[in-house]
Amino acid sequence: MSIKKHGLTVGIERVANEFFLTLKVSGKLMHDDYAIITPMLDAALIQVKQAKIKALIDCTELEGWEFRAAWDDFQLSLNHGSEFTKIAIYGNKGWQKFAAKLAPWFVSGEVDYFKTESDALAWLVE
Repeated sequence: MSIKKHGLTVGIERVANEFFLTLKVSGKLMHDDYAIITPMLDAALIQVKQAKIKALIDCTELEGWEFRAAWDDFQLSLNHGSEFTKIAIYGNKGWQKFAAKLAPWFVSGEVDYFKTESDALAWLVE
């Protein structure tokens, strides 16, 4: 029997003197994933005292979205896109790099794509 994992993991990490919102996405994201995670993200971001946030997004296990989940992701970026100064996305698929190029249309901060976590972190702390 094969078990397919999918979902989002949210965390906070510190590198040097910088704090980052971290997201790890895996599998094919579903609407139900967003129904659970969106209220948690909303509540967490309200508590952030800094006016702007940096984020590190791990897409190395992301396979994609179902259509309704893609819409949920779009709405999430519209609701919180202005709160980010930098978003570093790292993954291993060409379409992820392309998606990262579209992200600045929906968020106010800088967005860049990397093939490794260390390159993504180096960019975030510069």
